[in-house]
Amino acid sequence: MRSTLLAVLAIPFLFSCNGHDEAEDTTVVDITAVADSFQWETDQFADIRILRYQIPGWDQLSLQQKQLCYYLNMAGLAGRDIMYDQNYRHNLTIRRALESVIKNYKGERSGKDWDGFMVYAKQVFFANGIHHHYSNDKHTPEFDRAWFEGALKESGASLTPEALAAIFDPTVDAKKVSLDANKDLVLSSAVNFYAPDVTEKEVETFYAAMKDPNPEEGLSFGINSKLVRGVDGKLLEQVYKVGGLYGSALEESVKWLEKAVSVAENDQQRKALELLIDYYRTGDLKTWDDFNVAWVNDTQSTVDYILGFVEVYNDPLGKRGSYEAIVEVNDPEASKNMSVIMENAQWFEDNSPLLPEHKKKNVVGITYRFINTVGEAGDAAPSTPIGVNLPNADWIRAKHGSKSVSLGNITDAYDKSSGVSSLEVFCHDEEEIARAKEHGALAGKLHTALHEVVGHASGQLNKGVAGPDVTLKNYASTLEEGRADLVALYYLMDPKLIELGVMPSLEVGKAEYDSYIRNGLLVQLRRLKPGKDVEEAHMRNRMWVSAWVFERGQKDNVIAKVERDGAIYYDIQDYEKLRVLFGELLREVQRIKSTGDYAAGKALVEDYGVKVDPAVHAQVLARAEKIKTAPYSGFIQPEMTAVTDGNGNITDVQVSYPSDFVQQMLMYGEKHSFLPDVN
Repeated sequence: MRSTLLAVLAIPFLFSCNGHDEAEDTTVVDITAVADSFQWETDQFADIRILRYQIPGWDQLSLQQKQLCYYLNMAGLAGRDIMYDQNYRHNLTIRRALESVIKNYKGERSGKDWDGFMVYAKQVFFANGIHHHYSNDKHTPEFDRAWFEGALKESGASLTPEALAAIFDPTVDAKKVSLDANKDLVLSSAVNFYAPDVTEKEVETFYAAMKDPNPEEGLSFGINSKLVRGVDGKLLEQVYKVGGLYGSALEESVKWLEKAVSVAENDQQRKALELLIDYYRTGDLKTWDDFNVAWVNDTQSTVDYILGFVEVYNDPLGKRGSYEAIVEVNDPEASKNMSVIMENAQWFEDNSPLLPEHKKKNVVGITYRFINTVGEAGDAAPSTPIGVNLPNADWIRAKHGSKSVSLGNITDAYDKSSGVSSLEVFCHDEEEIARAKEHGALAGKLHTALHEVVGHASGQLNKGVAGPDVTLKNYASTLEEGRADLVALYYLMDPKLIELGVMPSLEVGKAEYDSYIRNGLLVQLRRLKPGKDVEEAHMRNRMWVSAWVFERGQKDNVIAKVERDGAIYYDIQDYEKLRVLFGELLREVQRIKSTGDYAAGKALVEDYGVKVDPAVHAQVLARAEKIKTAPYSGFIQPEMTAVTDGNGNITDVQVSYPSDFVQQMLMYGEKHSFLPDVN
């Protein structure tokens, strides 16, 4: 589950799932350029900012730890091609054609066609494919097709008519992931987890027929494979493994993971890495579970990682895992400062507004850390999480626990990159602006911690209820994200946080309430094109949470809708009553998850989190024109270089911080590409 932060400003407003959180429109604090010689922002194009981050304390790591980071990072980069292919079947051939033009084109490198081409290429690199990383709509090429075909030919590259149509015909595979309940979710999604002719009903029938050998510890069916049609017309899984689908990339990853085993920090870390290698070699789902249990139990290592086919956001049915890699180093001091939340997890569970039967009697194994990211790949880059909570399997979380991390140096990079405040554009009054400036940063960090550590670890399914991917289907991700947000929101106005010493006053909670309602009902709409519904799961959850409490609080004027000078604002009148409403909604969402109530989950999302008032949307877009900072951000990765002696032994691993996004993408294409053009 992941938390993301929409980087209009730089302080993280989280969202997460049983995985990670990435950047969101935060509008929490007025950001000014920081006096710092490091260049935090290097480029801006379309709706994207390109940033860099540093690795604090790298030189204080031991040689063994540096080697471990290096090997794990190389293992992660080895699978970079996988994410492109999973996102769409023509992505790899298109990316390689774009790379060829950039490197080999001898024509004029200026003017409308070239400039439009370069923006398109950057968009593809950023999104790991031809669909937007967040909206899932296709990128629109702002260059002439005839010019492009000429540039391809001159550069020694070519594309099939099908791939060219994918670029230029807006009706071909228009949506990477469709969550439109009125359509066949599989057929209407271009994501490459299913053969193009496989239907939603066929997928459900296929997995309904699978017998789990141990239902109490259910296997994550589908997370490790692509579903295709065999020569006999019947469906079958192509398993991701060495010797199977994506075998060449996984084989390269295994080579580096074996090196990582040789420098593991302790026996538990070594055990987990060996299980991950075994999983890559076999694709066995029981081994995947064994790995996750071993990984959760490794709580002592300084260096940690997330590797494999993890998050299911990109599957409209919430089954198949996208490839991702994050390598990280623990920040012990920052982790200590927030450890009190982890230590009081049972108190939070016991005092939550959930129905008694939906509360965990024994919250186990929660580990929370602030970490510094060392390297990312696949689904985690260039658009990165800022918080992670794993593993996803509910039974592992209940029996063995979970790990939550906040990516400290990523948040730091957002904080220090320059931006233009949107507070003056969307805040109701000076009091709200002042509260955001004073308390917004801490409010965001606490939201992250509560969302990840308490939110995703809270609650339990009723006995015999299948996992959310089966019962809640295409609504599972947005309901889980909203559930974790509601836990955080409920406790951000609890005096217990003051007692624990993690915030000075309830003004911090008020700042987060202001930000959440402002973002859910107004600010995030700047990301949508006119006439579009809200489809992305995290945007939906912020909208249905905000819209539901606004509607339910109208009789008591909990949140006032204010129109001034042709603009709409939302002004919270009663923070305590709003907290009660957040608690009521949390209890209902947990009931939906615990019982598998699909009809109620669908009604909540569809009624409150999908449709956008076109007049309000037009107004938001007009107001947002005053904000010059792009709404999305992502990162150039640090690069590691192994220094060796005359015998080939590594004597040091040095880190550099490149500033050219395109050059890094080209380098990755040359050095870390191990898949043929598969589709």
